Amino acid sequence: MPNFTSFSDLRTVCLDLPAGHPAASAAVAQREATLTKPPRSLGRLEHLVAWLAHWQGHAPPRLDRVEVLVFAGNHGVTRQGVSAYPADVTAQMVANFSRGGAAINQLARTAGATLRVIALALEAPTADFTEQPALSEQEFLAAVTAGYAAVSPQSDLICLGEMGIGNTTAAAAIAAALFGGGGARWAGRGTGIDAEGLARKRGVIERALARHAATLADPLQIAAAFGGRELAAILGATLAARHRRIPVLLDGFVCTAAVAPLYKMRADTLAHVQAGHVSAEAGHHMLLDELKLTPLVNLDMRLGEASGATVALLLLRAALACHTGMATFAEAGVSDKPADDAEPRAAG
Repeated sequence: MPNFTSFSDLRTVCLDLPAGHPAASAAVAQREATLTKPPRSLGRLEHLVAWLAHWQGHAPPRLDRVEVLVFAGNHGVTRQGVSAYPADVTAQMVANFSRGGAAINQLARTAGATLRVIALALEAPTADFTEQPALSEQEFLAAVTAGYAAVSPQSDLICLGEMGIGNTTAAAAIAAALFGGGGARWAGRGTGIDAEGLARKRGVIERALARHAATLADPLQIAAAFGGRELAAILGATLAARHRRIPVLLDGFVCTAAVAPLYKMRADTLAHVQAGHVSAEAGHHMLLDELKLTPLVNLDMRLGEASGATVALLLLRAALACHTGMATFAEAGVSDKPADDAEPRAAG
């Protein structure tokens, strides 16, 4: 495992990335061409199987060992009134996860995945980023390291999610710092703030952008200045998955903002990543467009907790089941070519 002692060390690791396995994805495409269906008739489901194989390095790919990693952190910016809920809710929800009472517990069980919740210093919220960087360099690197270490090399796929009151403000600030447009473009209602709260949230982001103007050329310093421990851990986990060639499903706006600094450093960093869904949070669709990620589902979800990513896992299981379970034309005794002399039929 890399030793992250500085932004410079981390930047070097972020830029040194392994490629996938084109022979495995080619083998998947070759089998797809023999299955009892018209060519490409399963659309993106076919591409998803090839994507899994490309990163796992074997065909057919596997989904035997899937982990859902939910990172939790607290944010000092909540004292600015940017959330409808108090910061205490983060720890209370982590306890709910432990008891099996949250949505993600039900979704992970249904999707056949193992859920792990990693709480990151909930007793020590980040600094208020309108006053100073949310995380010092060493605090940020420690959280990145925690996320990196959480990824098991034996995983076939990981779904990433988060829990942290105030973290949509952090995510919006990161997006604004990386892609421009300020709080007006990126701030949404998060956990359900009213119009007054939304205006306050936008103002907080504008003050923070002005406060940290000197850092806006460095994606990693942006992540530290505006983010949180759970966002830094998601960045670290995504980086570890790339180094270990493990495909990743991202959850919503916060997860997407957490990995955006990786994209800004090297555009192909997220080739092993799929966006599980597009959330109802303002800005998520725009951020996915910036990262050139096409979401798998759109169900107006905005819960977090890796809920959208885990729902998307069910699509991957469906795609893989078709690829491995369908008969070939030869096995089924079905002709794989249209009749040359077939006359077109009238509709109706």
